[in-house]
Amino acid sequence: MTSILVVDDEPVIMESLAYSLRREGYEVSVTANGLEALELFDQISPNLVVLDVMLPGIDGLEVCRRLRARSSVPIIMLTARSDEVDRILGLEIGADDYLPKPFSFRELLARIRSLMRRVALDTQTESQEVLRIGGLSLDSVARRVQKNQQDVQLSAREFDLLFFLMSQAGRACSRQELLNKVWGEDWSGDPRTLEVHVRWLRLKVEEDPTSPNYIQTVRGYGYRFVSLDELT
Repeated sequence: MTSILVVDDEPVIMESLAYSLRREGYEVSVTANGLEALELFDQISPNLVVLDVMLPGIDGLEVCRRLRARSSVPIIMLTARSDEVDRILGLEIGADDYLPKPFSFRELLARIRSLMRRVALDTQTESQEVLRIGGLSLDSVARRVQKNQQDVQLSAREFDLLFFLMSQAGRACSRQELLNKVWGEDWSGDPRTLEVHVRWLRLKVEEDPTSPNYIQTVRGYGYRFVSLDELT
């Protein structure tokens, strides 16, 4: 059974989400405190985290940062703030998706299913198990990325994006294609999410993110990952 950790300090929202998610067949654990969320995460190892930005103890952004340092678990952030700075910052520190409050449960459920579907598909991949281009290697079954033989910690979305780009090495991929393949055709979030994830990926896999060798921008179209021939 898929396990979800819900972290929100608004009792009505936390209890409502827990009730609704359990009715959908998920195993749900809840907490209203940032530090308790980290402790609970280590105890139960959930498959996905729904995380509010505004929390007592430490805020959701710091919780997200600490979770991403130790795990690639999918993280959906919730924010009640109208300022989009928190949303972009959340994506930059490793969140896979976000929803502004108020939101419908059906929309959250769609985001959860999309994330879990991507994880399941990649876990079951039997072809192209290991991709190697230059100093990067990606194991699609173990969901492991190494740069110059050193492990690189990626979020679920970052891994999915890198996997698709590397599997299409040498070919330009449009922004819409990348959104459809990585986030799903039913995804309706902010399209700038793609640019944020590309920027974050470059910081992790490029020697010089300001002059990327691997992930190249195709102006006015999208992105391409260099082919092995281009590096040799």
